[in-house]
Amino acid sequence: MTQGSTDPRSRHRWIPSAATLLFGAAVGIAVYAIGRNVTPDYTAGLFGQHFADAVRLKAQLGTAMLALALIQLTLALWMYGRLPIASKAPHRVATLHRVVGVVLFLLSVPVAIHCINAYGIELTPARAAVHSIAGCFFYGAFAAKVLVVRSKRMTGWMLPLLGGALVAAVAVSWYASALWYFDGYALP
Repeated sequence: MTQGSTDPRSRHRWIPSAATLLFGAAVGIAVYAIGRNVTPDYTAGLFGQHFADAVRLKAQLGTAMLALALIQLTLALWMYGRLPIASKAPHRVATLHRVVGVVLFLLSVPVAIHCINAYGIELTPARAAVHSIAGCFFYGAFAAKVLVVRSKRMTGWMLPLLGGALVAAVAVSWYASALWYFDGYALP
């Protein structure tokens, strides 16, 4: 069939992709709305750590998440033959990619819960706003990626787009929080 085809199967291929992106946006907006409606409790703890100790722990966990996101990216590039120096990826690479993704997500949950409980979604200063928005975006992109991975009807560009968006969200969030902490509460 040609590009101008009237085949009903090709005419509406964009609908599942658009619906998935809208679902991801709805999840991100829901996280944002929850965070904006929380009364911050600056005494909230994270794994028994409070105040500066909790911030340090979150910076360490965030750094682990960034490392895992970079591993995820490398494994994905390997699986799809985009690493010029690597041979064809063995099947276990896909399994490792999934396991690393699950660990990354599980690490993110207590950090996100602490951020929301302790601070809510902050829009000032700019650093906190960037961090908050990146966190909301992360969960929206994650929700959309899960749908894409489970679907056979999505367009081929959706998975790399969402995977890249997840890595970017982790990196931006890390920059605006963990690096800020490690650099003496200043951004380079």
